[in-house]
Amino acid sequence: MKKVMLVDDEILFRENIRDCIQWEQEGFEYCGDASDGEVALPLIEQWMPDILITDIKMPFMNGLELSSIIRKRMPDIKIIILSGHDEFEYAQAALRIGVDEYCIKPVSAADIIKQLHQMSQKIDSERLEKEQLHKLTQMVANQTMRTQDMLLTDLCSGFITTVEAVQAATSLSLHLIAKYYTVIITEFRSRESESSLSIDSSVISQYEAQFEQNLKNNVEFLSFKRIRTERVWILQGNTVEQLQHTIESIQEQHSLTDHLFTSIELTYGMGTIQDRLQGIHDSYLEAEEDKHWRRLTKLNRNALYTIAGDSLDHTISLDHSVFIEFLKFGSPANIQPFVEQFASDLKRLNWNTSFYGYYILNDLILKVFQSVKETFLNSADDTSEIFGRLQKQIEAIDGWEKAFIYLTNLAQQYWLRRKDATDKYTEMLNQVKEYIHRSYHNNQLSLLDAAEYVSVSPSHLSKIFSQEIGQTFIEYVTHVRIRKAMELLKSTHAKSYEIAFQVGYNDAHYFSNLFKKSTGMTTKEFRRKDTISIQSSGTDGS
Repeated sequence: MKKVMLVDDEILFRENIRDCIQWEQEGFEYCGDASDGEVALPLIEQWMPDILITDIKMPFMNGLELSSIIRKRMPDIKIIILSGHDEFEYAQAALRIGVDEYCIKPVSAADIIKQLHQMSQKIDSERLEKEQLHKLTQMVANQTMRTQDMLLTDLCSGFITTVEAVQAATSLSLHLIAKYYTVIITEFRSRESESSLSIDSSVISQYEAQFEQNLKNNVEFLSFKRIRTERVWILQGNTVEQLQHTIESIQEQHSLTDHLFTSIELTYGMGTIQDRLQGIHDSYLEAEEDKHWRRLTKLNRNALYTIAGDSLDHTISLDHSVFIEFLKFGSPANIQPFVEQFASDLKRLNWNTSFYGYYILNDLILKVFQSVKETFLNSADDTSEIFGRLQKQIEAIDGWEKAFIYLTNLAQQYWLRRKDATDKYTEMLNQVKEYIHRSYHNNQLSLLDAAEYVSVSPSHLSKIFSQEIGQTFIEYVTHVRIRKAMELLKSTHAKSYEIAFQVGYNDAHYFSNLFKKSTGMTTKEFRRKDTISIQSSGTDGS
């Protein structure tokens, strides 16, 4: 219930108002009354009414003087001025003070009730607005309090927009902006045990410190701990060449130390170089995928060294990059002469006495499969099932002829998958767009969600979406949200911050800036223009 207080020097008027209104039934609580402003002031401070009804002409302290004090000291109290004088100067003075209503006596109980309900609605509306503003302010405060690790985690996971990331980084005094970015993930494992718990944390810290020192010699970077044995490094550079040089340096350093016998083994993954802050998410996903396939490749090679050891013939090898390059750009008509030349070293293998051919082909499959994962849609079959089937087929190879047939079939399957993937792009992208139109109001909507919905990798969806739609995923989501906001501005009386929430933005200020950037108008200008357009149309029609 809203509390009401009455101040008037006429006792009969006060008693009449007090007794004629069913206060509780109307939804109000009558605190009490006073005969003038001076008497009323301490009572107001004690009772803290929501609504103050006061006469203007009173002895000692009149209504305007009382209202002026209340407005300064207790601005939330709603003030209704009652006056038997309809002179213009009284109304002007009341407006200057900031009273909420100005009523001319005589006034009935029904008039008072009507005014009270109007004030009650106004109080409810302002309280709701304050509550929402408080929530918004609290949300901004919470975002400001993000730790560096939380910010970088959200950035890599695609859970934060560019503007939000920059704002959060500024509050943390974090240098986030660069011309180019790339992501590296490092993982340290024990060579003797698959359990990461067997590695002492201090040992991991020592290895990470060495890795960090190597980076410091080349580029600026940010990093965060994902789990105890893994760290994510976000490299920042002024040129592509600078980052590429750093990547090559890490790869060279790793290849030199990888064969050394130590208790700790480093596996890393690298993403592509990106020229936008939002691209860190794509680079991160690519680094995670790259780390997975490097790990499988390393397990395959470790098994080979364990079995064959020093007896390996290092002159027999297959160049993975050449084979994958042919799969991407070669012609099926040239498959036989290509395989004949590409795999000619395998002719020197004794398949009956050596496992080397098996491991060479298994290594090649890993690389091809990695390319498939990066390039094509997931097939209906389970990934591990397909990989296992390909490995089983290698076991049946006992000579050059079967190896030749196997590689030929592998290339043909790749091309069939490519054709199938191309046919599915349209259907997949339509599903993604429908998903966005259904979920645009969700402020957590991300590329990862959409990728899971259509069962593809996020990095693959990002590439295909940009290529086929002509917009990045986040650009398309923004477009949908702004169009919906325009509809709501035209068809409802909702405030801008309310519409921001409805279309998926927790930050009303960010939404306002984005709306103006997208439409060239503020939300108020857009709504005003639409109103004028409708009025003009109505005038023309008449």
